[in-house]
Amino acid sequence: QVQLVESGGGLVQPGGSLRLSCAAPGGIFRIRIMGWYRQAPGKQRELVASIAVGIITNYADSVKGRFTISRDNAKNTVYLQMNSLKPEDTAVYNCNTVPAGGYSWGQGTQVTVSS
Repeated sequence: QVQLVESGGGLVQPGGSLRLSCAAPGGIFRIRIMGWYRQAPGKQRELVASIAVGIITNYADSVKGRFTISRDNAKNTVYLQMNSLKPEDTAVYNCNTVPAGGYSWGQGTQVTVSS
């Protein structure tokens, strides 16, 4: 099964920044909308940002103005720049197609925002 590989998470203080990366196996990457999802403990997975092939982006209200999604089709990679992080951003972050399921889920990368 093809799998996504997420990286870049870690422990950061409130107000800090992180940049997440997601490497995809290729194939459908260049023709699909890609998104970053997150799942906090005890909560359902939610889509926080998406980017179309034409670079049109969309964001959840909770991250709008703080997070920026981008993609490099030559590298089959999607990024998530996260600024002004808040404790409520703590979650496991995964990428996948939008709608989800174009790829098998990767292991994700843990983001913890805490002082």
